[in-house]
Amino acid sequence: MTVGTNSSPGAAGAAEQRSGNVPAPPEPRRLPGFALDPDELPDGLVVADHTGRVVCFNRAASRITAIAAGRALGARIESALPLEDLEGRRWWTLTDPYGGLATRRGQPERNLLLPGGREVLVSAAYVRTHPTGPLSRLVVTLRGTEARRRTERSHAELIATVAHELRSPLTSVKGFTATLLAKWERFTDDQKRLMLETVDADANRITRLIAELLDISRIDSGRLEVRRQPVDIAAAVGRHVQALTANGQAPERFLVRVSHPLPDLWADPDKIDQILGNLLENAVRHGDGTVTIDVSPCEKGTAVTVTDEGPGIPEESMGRVFTRFWRGSKRGGTGLGLYIVKGIVEAHGGTITVGRGPSGGAEFRFMLPVSAPAYLTQ
Repeated sequence: MTVGTNSSPGAAGAAEQRSGNVPAPPEPRRLPGFALDPDELPDGLVVADHTGRVVCFNRAASRITAIAAGRALGARIESALPLEDLEGRRWWTLTDPYGGLATRRGQPERNLLLPGGREVLVSAAYVRTHPTGPLSRLVVTLRGTEARRRTERSHAELIATVAHELRSPLTSVKGFTATLLAKWERFTDDQKRLMLETVDADANRITRLIAELLDISRIDSGRLEVRRQPVDIAAAVGRHVQALTANGQAPERFLVRVSHPLPDLWADPDKIDQILGNLLENAVRHGDGTVTIDVSPCEKGTAVTVTDEGPGIPEESMGRVFTRFWRGSKRGGTGLGLYIVKGIVEAHGGTITVGRGPSGGAEFRFMLPVSAPAYLTQ
């Protein structure tokens, strides 16, 4: 398969121009034997022939490099695409695709620079007529660095957020322990107990933050493990409601409705607790009125719906609820909880949605499918 160069308008278009009719758009450039116009590709494509001259420079390549296709076509690859590595060395001299080892297949993607400091992600494939023969075609793909920069900014924001959240409890722990060590004899037993309880609560907060960070790392890398066991979801909901009432919430604020019979649920009990704890805590913290928890069978498994009677989530924000750092209000939190909840639900093969409840408050509904225990799937 050979790669074609830029073509002129087709014969039909030219005939229409001569006859005075509205000219037809130029026929797209096609790769012979492959019905695809290089300009339709989302990534930059640069192809050089066996002599090292550029025979294809698509529209995305022009956009990414800010180099006009007309200037690149027909030029030597090293002059049409003058790439340097981050240490200022000429990339074509280092890689030597036409004169190097005949066993090489290409170059992996790396960050390179064009004149003026423009960064591009470049990879190359060496096409040979036979495995150790001379290079018949050099295919280079180009991508902009915007996506990588967004990822780097997201990681930087994550580190900054977690560092900020850790600073407060660590300062508290350090202050109380230093005070106790320096002035132990001056405090009563009740004062010591109060300070140690504060240290314990702040240590638990730090532990939760570190667990969130680890969960995000596993979700992003696809390494979140789910250890399935039988789970009584109705009993799990009851435990979380009891814990909230024990911490000062009014029992009448919660309404639990369970529709029987429920299908057998095989899931990771710790992670189910994490989901329920986050959704109920959000409903209590950000919502008002009665918090209703409905547990019912659904077409594919078990569905749990948590609804509050607060102001709800603005329509324009619903698409961002499960993204990192989204906060429903300014009442604290890292903004990572719902992102983690979504990752856990999806790791179980389920789905989670957000909407507006009957009373106008927020409504979160997650579905967990019927599945087999871990020992049958491993």
